[in-house]
Amino acid sequence: LRFPEKLWKMLESGTFQSIWWSEGGKCVAINKDLFEVEVLGRERQQVFHTQKMKSFMRQLNAYGFTKMQRNFQRSASLPEFLAEEAAASAHSQILYYYNPSFNREHPWLLEACKRR
Repeated sequence: LRFPEKLWKMLESGTFQSIWWSEGGKCVAINKDLFEVEVLGRERQQVFHTQKMKSFMRQLNAYGFTKMQRNFQRSASLPEFLAEEAAASAHSQILYYYNPSFNREHPWLLEACKRR
């Protein structure tokens, strides 16, 4: 299978906790630290032909995925602001990637997801 097809099957399987559909199936969310252990750290039954996060991210970029930035609304009160900061730092290890041809609601677009 090509890289996008492997990624799609992984997301649809629900087997992995480190990667999931986000934004209603329009983005791929990856918990970086957990993904490195759970997916890339596998000795047997490797999903991808790499054990390095940088190589995996290069594959995403090669197939037209772009990294998305998460914007968090900030609160005016200090206690709420501090709580939001703690939540945002927990999200700092979560990466979001988008590709217009990689959408859970439109699986037929996967054919258009080609290597650059």
